[in-house]
Amino acid sequence: MKSNKTLLTTLLSMGLLASAGVTQAAGWCESGKPVKFAGLNWESGMLLTDVMQVVLEKGYDCKTDSLPGNSITMENALSSNDIQVFAEEWVGRSEVWNKAEKAGKVVGVGAPVVGAIEGWYVPRYVIEGDAKRKLEPKAPDLKTIADLAKYSAVFKDQEEPAKGRFYNCPAGWTCELDNSEMLKSYGLESTYTNFRPGTGPALDAAVLSSYKRGEPILFYYWSPTPLMGQVDLVKLEEKPGVDKSVTIKVGLSKTFHDEAPELVAVLEKVNLPIDLLNQNLARMTKERIESPKLAKIFLKEHPEVWHAWVSEDAAKKIDAAL
Repeated sequence: MKSNKTLLTTLLSMGLLASAGVTQAAGWCESGKPVKFAGLNWESGMLLTDVMQVVLEKGYDCKTDSLPGNSITMENALSSNDIQVFAEEWVGRSEVWNKAEKAGKVVGVGAPVVGAIEGWYVPRYVIEGDAKRKLEPKAPDLKTIADLAKYSAVFKDQEEPAKGRFYNCPAGWTCELDNSEMLKSYGLESTYTNFRPGTGPALDAAVLSSYKRGEPILFYYWSPTPLMGQVDLVKLEEKPGVDKSVTIKVGLSKTFHDEAPELVAVLEKVNLPIDLLNQNLARMTKERIESPKLAKIFLKEHPEVWHAWVSEDAAKKIDAAL
């Protein structure tokens, strides 16, 4: 009997401890702690961040915040739990992320975007010409990145006319480091300047300006973005065997992942179908809608997408708030 009482006491104690653990885990927002997001500065990252913030604020009574900074700074902040959520983490791209994940400091969950692509692009008219615009092909045999070695004069850098210009990502973006390494690995470092625009919009402006004038331009780009739907581009092929498939997850600090399972259960279900996402990003640009406003419009117009992410109670609260 005594042993049974001891067992019962132990089980009750374990149950209470487990219950306390659940209460503690469910209490991230109830305790008043804000969920801090990386303030991403590219369109899809901004929209995903704002959508997630609205969902957590209106559906789960969370306080949220968004802290600005470049990708590398934000990934470091995530690993130290100074921020909790990185809405669009291109997994495996960043050494900062890779080291933090290996050390058990960050966790990637879900698939907020499926079907993303990235690479080096030129306008189609550079290769094929454009009869309607009376543009002759400037690089008719250009097919691969390796082929760029013989076409540096086509992409002449106005500031260094002896070299071509490659438009990289803005400094501080993970892709900027990757592209810089690619310039070296393809032996293009001596024949092309590694030009880094100050911001994502500055890169867009350079591409669109050259495109409207029918001038050659060589640049890195990715999808989902509004620009991909505005211009006709050719993606240059990489070396045989190179796999640039893209996996995007919601990046979480390990602390947040472990202490807020009810919120993680929401974030790991977030997914914006890529065609719908591209349409909304194009709308953002065309109608000049700020991302926080577009996030609310998206949630109001597409409950069939996000109702699947949240509890029934949270869905009612979000619908009412919209």
